[in-house]
Amino acid sequence: MNRYEGRRALVTGGGSGIGQATVLRLLAEGGRVVAADVSEAGLKDTADKAGAAADRLTTLVVDIADETSVRDGVAAAVTALGGLDVLVNAAGILRSSHTHETSLADFTKVIAVNLTGTFLMIREAIPALLEGDAPAVVNFSSTSAMFAHPYMAAYAASKGGIQSMTHALAAEYSKQGIRFTAVQPGSISSGMTDGSGQSKQSQGPGLPEDTDWSLFTKLAPALGEGFAGPEAVAGVVAMLASEDGRFITGTEIRIDGGTHY
Repeated sequence: MNRYEGRRALVTGGGSGIGQATVLRLLAEGGRVVAADVSEAGLKDTADKAGAAADRLTTLVVDIADETSVRDGVAAAVTALGGLDVLVNAAGILRSSHTHETSLADFTKVIAVNLTGTFLMIREAIPALLEGDAPAVVNFSSTSAMFAHPYMAAYAASKGGIQSMTHALAAEYSKQGIRFTAVQPGSISSGMTDGSGQSKQSQGPGLPEDTDWSLFTKLAPALGEGFAGPEAVAGVVAMLASEDGRFITGTEIRIDGGTHY
């Protein structure tokens, strides 16, 4: 498939996990892509994995929690691509802890990166998207937005906010032609998780040592034999932002193998 031939996309979190998988998927379908990430090493890894498609890839170091970095990064991406048709907000962090032991700094950091960062990226990209071809934005919510995942109050709050914001934006810009959708990944082995549900140390502390596993009513996907790879989400993202998703806006798609059916 070459659904992205001639299309210009900006993907945050493009240096690892689902963000990286999305970059590679859009490149594989013929797109021109700017991969943005706070990790320069991660972006180099993405570029290496792009192979022959690397000539259609631009990488940018962007901290989505920093307004100036976002403003400069989006401007650089639009210049590199000559416009913008697709924005994918895959960047995010996870912190897990007992809520009564969660510092204000940790709670604020999760909100700043996940929710405020998504807002900043959208705000700065909208002018270019309004001039784009069949513009579409795909945000990253989570199964945490709708189902109980203990010890992740800040993360759940940030992802619930993204989901609600997606609906509001879809209504606000519907007559101007920008589609807004969200994906809800769950039971995905990615740059944020180690494949068992715990967050990687590089992204913050894992679940508390005294975790009460009985609080997790659902853990295993109904499909397959464990967590899926990030490619499972990347394929859905590619559909949503393509012509195949032209009649989808203001909604979210859960991608969890039936963990929360």
